[in-house]
Amino acid sequence: MALFPHWSDTALRIVLTLLALAVLGIPVGLMIYVRTPYDQQRNSAIEQPVQFDHRHHVEDDGIECLYCHSGAERSASAGVPSTEVCMGCHSQVWNQSQLLETVRVSFYTDKPIPWVRVHDLPDYVHFDHSVHVTAGVECRQCHGDVQNMALVYRAQGLTMEFCLDCHRKPEAKVSGYVRLRDRPRPPAHSGFVDDTLMSCTACHR
Repeated sequence: MALFPHWSDTALRIVLTLLALAVLGIPVGLMIYVRTPYDQQRNSAIEQPVQFDHRHHVEDDGIECLYCHSGAERSASAGVPSTEVCMGCHSQVWNQSQLLETVRVSFYTDKPIPWVRVHDLPDYVHFDHSVHVTAGVECRQCHGDVQNMALVYRAQGLTMEFCLDCHRKPEAKVSGYVRLRDRPRPPAHSGFVDDTLMSCTACHR
């Protein structure tokens, strides 16, 4: 008489196959998941403490990105506009509107508006806005078509792959690309316009 039923070998093979698939499939599945718009919270409008419509300010009023986010041109962080910048206009325009009560309270109490960050890179990533802006990178390359957003959302995941794709051939992504260093093109075999863009320390310091 057999110690195990006749189907036990088949069951063992199925179990071992499923275990092998799980060992390989779970890590692969997680790697795929973290690249999805769902995990990166892309295309989902982010609520802010003030109902700020970029469409109105950019399209109707003609306000440039750097007027409010002036830090992008001269520092690593683009920053959010101070309440004083907002009140520069809204002390005269819509100065009694309930929609702007939070702005007025912030101004008179000298407490910053608690804006919610849309993009928050990990601490191990070094990103300098001023380097990119002065090199000719337009805001929309990373932030999407913000001027047509009622509420801002993450248009790009800003993954390492996204950054490297641009760093490999910036002239294909950025119109009027300005080289970070005024030097001859590196040897053709390197495949890079500027080797400093592909250095690990360019983004990780």
